[in-house]
Amino acid sequence: MAAIVLAGGRSRRMGSDKAALDWEGEPMLARVVRVVAQRCDPVLVVAGATSAAFRGIDDIRDRAAPGIDRSRVHWVTDEQEGAGPLGGLVAGLAKAAADGADLAFVCATDMPLIAPELIDELRLGLTDSTQAVIARDAQRDHPMAGIYRTDAGPVIADLVAGGERRMLGAVEALNTHRVGVSDPDWLVNVNAPEDLHRLRVTTG
Repeated sequence: MAAIVLAGGRSRRMGSDKAALDWEGEPMLARVVRVVAQRCDPVLVVAGATSAAFRGIDDIRDRAAPGIDRSRVHWVTDEQEGAGPLGGLVAGLAKAAADGADLAFVCATDMPLIAPELIDELRLGLTDSTQAVIARDAQRDHPMAGIYRTDAGPVIADLVAGGERRMLGAVEALNTHRVGVSDPDWLVNVNAPEDLHRLRVTTG
């Protein structure tokens, strides 16, 4: 199973690149990569060549914590411009399939509390007919915390070509199973400075 980390967002609400934000001494992107690499190989970081994450990759690499095997981490920069995270998902699934992976765990770069056990629990929800397994908490679905079959990529590509930009659009088009995970903190993401501050206070 590959991992796809979607890192191409513009971080408008945060005001700075979320991938480079410090979380417990390492860039948030490095932390997410380090965690998902415990279950997945390769790890594909999807971010367009003009994105803040890709332009700042040298700084992120210099600050990355030990324990990341960089030979297993690959950047995917050919996502469709303006297609949002769904376009990143299409690019990531295509690369994962080309690398021989049947499955890909998909997450965002702004999930600092993610744990490998999230992947374990989602994997238990897979069946032969399931195209996607996504996490759900008490409030909503989390399509950017899920396992997708790589052969579903063309279906999602057709959605993007038709103008769909919502990750939930993929969930609705695929045979999707939802899993209520045991620790909803794994799904927390940070979109604005106040989110990051609140999380640091509550986890400190």
